[in-house]
Amino acid sequence: MSRQTKIPRVRFAPSPTGDLHVGNARTALFNWLFARHTGGRFVLRIEDTDRDRNSDVFEQNILADLKWLNLDWDEGPDKGGPFGPYRQSERLELYGRHLHRLREKGLIYPCFCTEEELEAERASLISRRMTPRYLGKCRDLDEKTRGRLEAEGRKPAFRFSVGRGVVEFNDLIRGPMKFDCEAIGDFIIVRSTGVPAYNFAVVVDDHLMEITHVIRGEDHLSNTALQLMLYGAFEYDRPAFAHHALILGKDRKKLAKRHGAVAVREFRTQGFLPEALINYLSLLGGSFADSKEVRTVDEIIRGFSMDRVGKSGAVFDEGKLRWLNSIYIRSDSPENLLARALPFLREAGLEVEGADPAWLRSVLEAIRPNLVTLADIGEYLDIFVEEKFSIRPSAASILAGEESARVLAALLDVLESVDIEREALYSAVIGEVSKRTGLAGKQLLMPVRAALTGRRKGPELEKIFAILGRDTLVNRLKKLMEK
Repeated sequence: MSRQTKIPRVRFAPSPTGDLHVGNARTALFNWLFARHTGGRFVLRIEDTDRDRNSDVFEQNILADLKWLNLDWDEGPDKGGPFGPYRQSERLELYGRHLHRLREKGLIYPCFCTEEELEAERASLISRRMTPRYLGKCRDLDEKTRGRLEAEGRKPAFRFSVGRGVVEFNDLIRGPMKFDCEAIGDFIIVRSTGVPAYNFAVVVDDHLMEITHVIRGEDHLSNTALQLMLYGAFEYDRPAFAHHALILGKDRKKLAKRHGAVAVREFRTQGFLPEALINYLSLLGGSFADSKEVRTVDEIIRGFSMDRVGKSGAVFDEGKLRWLNSIYIRSDSPENLLARALPFLREAGLEVEGADPAWLRSVLEAIRPNLVTLADIGEYLDIFVEEKFSIRPSAASILAGEESARVLAALLDVLESVDIEREALYSAVIGEVSKRTGLAGKQLLMPVRAALTGRRKGPELEKIFAILGRDTLVNRLKKLMEK
């Protein structure tokens, strides 16, 4: 039975050398969607052989960010599974056995070249306008020479002998692909430190974990050619490959820090919701048959198809993401939104532990239509907290005129004379102030907003009246008029 006739198994295999890039999150999403759409298995593997750059903190951050995105995996380092271990650092014995197999077949050889020698060879090829590659200097060294070099203290790397011909495969996104072996050169499969190189370890792991489909970015296309050579050398069935386009910045270059936020963790701290980020990443590259933009996770899973994943780079538009995020904030349940907002309320300086949950929910409901991200909460919180309240210059300019003074005087007089439930306070008071002043619309409401919120724009006045209550509104007006 070939791999393509088995239950689909895909994997996401990050290296814990940094936080989860939004481009890698999109790769994880495509694999997860493929698995969920086909009834397959989604495997998480940690590729942690880079001892100098690996960090346990980064690994934990990556796992936390994937969980925040709700991209759950069926097998992985924290869950186990039938094909573990799921960290490459715990699979070194497996790589050693596979290296021995290639040595027995005569398909690899020790390379004693130093970094300086390799760089000189590379520079020479570039100066002659030739493809930089290893030319096989150590391929035919005799045993005597190899022994002498080892005696000098040189520790060899091991290279795979490429040979001639072409490597061909059919990419599920890009169609037929072909690579000329002449332009590749013998590549390292185990470094001089004894650590397996990426392409070697990946082939061993993907085969032993029975991965049927490898879905990743187009920057891995050249790696696929090397990996297919190794599949052939081991006489293993090859998985299907799909290489999606990369996420680009507005300058149409690969998305990087110079373009702004690029890590999932950054979007989390900026107050984006996971549903919005998942929705947006699923749209990048045109993965759906229709033009519908706001989708539930179930809709995304049902509509996902590798046939519709674009071949061209997709430009990351943070404005579009912000628009989607505002929609998800407006549609979230009050209880769920409050739980998500608590860290941002704390960040804004509110002691949420002692606050009334009902009051917090009412404040969130008032400002919800004005929020683009949860981090915007701090922009409006001072409206509802007396210790933080202040009049902004733009609002003060509205209050400077005689007409505004007349509105506020009437407003204070009406508020002091009524005893009405909070929910009915706004309609009763504003109607009476309008009668007394003969004003309506902006002429009436702009001075009221400026005086009671300290700004020109913001949440609905009806909700502000209900939350603050008559006494707070009266005190706020009196302090303003005293000034």
